[in-house]
Amino acid sequence: MLGQAIHACPDSLWLANGYPNRFWHVAYHAVFYTHLYLQPTHGDFQPRPKHKQDSQYLGPRPWAPEEAPKVFEPYTRTEVLEYRELCLSEIEPRLAAVDFATPSGFDWLPLSKLELQFYNIRHVQHHTGQLLDRLRTVAGIGIKWVRSV
Repeated sequence: MLGQAIHACPDSLWLANGYPNRFWHVAYHAVFYTHLYLQPTHGDFQPRPKHKQDSQYLGPRPWAPEEAPKVFEPYTRTEVLEYRELCLSEIEPRLAAVDFATPSGFDWLPLSKLELQFYNIRHVQHHTGQLLDRLRTVAGIGIKWVRSV
């Protein structure tokens, strides 16, 4: 559904400033963290070469809350969709190798790997819901429910 939302978003809404976070930024954030949490540990994560440092944050960085968030050159729809495809291609091979009883691998998430998967799914659902609501409210665009990828 996130993919549908990204595809369906009008160009004017993709870049619209009338929200705390622009459409492209929420979409990129959701995909970035999906990719991050697919890794065995935070230390194993390698951002994509196209990643702009700190562009995954939707507000102030947790360790520097007093600093204003940076303003980034928007990612294109194609860039976000390519990144989403990369994540989709990694899901099955990564999950096949996971011991779900072990710790998450992310010190800020004191969860098991199993709980991390639920956390990751909820995170994507949360931001997908935000974007779907924005599409429906602003552009009158509805997205079909997806049962599986």
